[in-house]
This record gives sequence, structure tokens and C-alpha cells, in this order.
Amino acid sequence: MQIIDLSQDIYEGMKVYPGHLKTVQFEHATHEETAPRFDSGFSFQTTGFMLNDNGPTHVDSFSHLDPDPTAETIEKMPLELFYGTAVCLDVSDFKPQTDITAGDLDRVESESPVDVRPGDIVLFHTGTWNRYAGDKRYLTDFAGLGESASEWIVRRQVKTFGVDSPTPDNPASTSYPCHMMCRREHITHYENLANLDRVVNRRFTFVGFPLKLQGAHGGPTRAVALVD
Repeated sequence: MQIIDLSQDIYEGMKVYPGHLKTVQFEHATHEETAPRFDSGFSFQTTGFMLNDNGPTHVDSFSHLDPDPTAETIEKMPLELFYGTAVCLDVSDFKPQTDITAGDLDRVESESPVDVRPGDIVLFHTGTWNRYAGDKRYLTDFAGLGESASEWIVRRQVKTFGVDSPTPDNPASTSYPCHMMCRREHITHYENLANLDRVVNRRFTFVGFPLKLQGAHGGPTRAVALVD
């Protein structure tokens, strides 16, 4: 079995969705500072950071998607949503700031050696991270799942899905049909995944457990693929 990292690096200056808290990282304690506390030669160092719960590779909580006060925050969501059989479909050829349709997904699936089964986790390889990691175009130059593609996810009984871009919606959209579908259907998704080119058109086990941050509206995640 091979373990493939599907997570982006976290660092100060990383690109985050416009309006989200930018990542801050700093040296908190050094070996030089901590060594005098011990007489055995032991010392330690630590790093401090501030992070948006929807900043790096993460999964949305239902409370992020839905203003209903009963919508679950990240620590209350079923762990089963974050683990399971998965496939990755290739949607990397679509023009930036356009809508991917249900017909497009039908064609992409028909051309793939893998098929989407009820209960699968489906990852969409947009190629955004591969093309623009660390570049301002990462936030703007990608296609999104339009209304019909979002309903395709519901119709195909997808458990959870994810993208290697800042949002599954078209960045030019002002209606966000994919997020609205997630609100209505209580289907969550991952954003800011990485290395999907290494699992595209493959079936694997996805593992993406979020931090158990009380009351949070998203969960920073170390997502991986377990590939036979």
C-alpha cells in the first residue's frame, strides 16, 4: 500500500480564500531558551501559529454552510464522512471561471477507468494547485461545479467530495450553487487539496480527519490517499 499526501503545506504567506484570516507563523520557544530549565541536557522548541479554520486544506462544517443554529460544527460531524472508498475524476481541461455541467461529469466518468458508486467520496482534479500553488492566480483561475454538476453529486449519492482549488464553485459566481446544494443536502466537501494528479482516474481509500476544534466552522486536515 502506498500513502499519498493530498494536503497543502501550511506556511505564512500561503494563499487563502479572499476574506479569510491569513496564516501567521512564529517562533515561540527555542532550544536556547528552554535548555536552562533542565539539568540533563534536554531542551525543546515550539512554533506558534494563527490559522483560519477554512484556510489550508480543510473540510467544511455544516455550520459553515448553513445559518441554521442546529447545523453541526466540525467536532460534532460524523467521522464516517471523512473516511472511505474514493475515486478521483479529471476535470482539469475546463476553462477558468466557467461552469462544469452534469453532462461534462457524465462524459468525464465515461472516459475514466473508474466509476462513481453510491457512498463514494469523489475528488475532482481541477489542476489548480498543480498550476498555481503559491501564485495569486490560484484564487481565480479555475473552473467550478455549476448547478447541474452539483445536482449530479446528489443524484449519484456521493458521500463527500473535494477539490484542489479554494472552492468547488466557479470563482466568478455570485450564487454559489455548489455550496447551496451542500447546505440543502448536508453534503460536505474538502477544499485546497493537493497532488490529485497522483490519484486521478484511480480508486483508493481516502482519509481526511479534521482537527477537533470546538465550535469551528471548518477543520484543517491532513488528507491522504491509501492506494493499493
